[in-house]
Amino acid sequence: MDDVNFPSHYRKGKIECIEAIEAALTKEEFIGYLKGAIMKYTWRAKHKGKESEDYKKLHWYATRLSKLRIKDD
Repeated sequence: MDDVNFPSHYRKGKIECIEAIEAALTKEEFIGYLKGAIMKYTWRAKHKGKESEDYKKLHWYATRLSKLRIKDD
């Protein structure tokens, strides 16, 4: 199981949670959501006890943000 890229607890229907969040927000709001998630995982990485996993999650959100921003260029 890949708890970073494909966590089963976020795939309990036909649409993944992140896709529902993106659909519910404007593009700018979604960008803010992604930036907030990056900050969250950066902040807590050294304090939660799963530093490596938090950095992988941070990378996942940063990659998603980067792909979204590249579409604008």
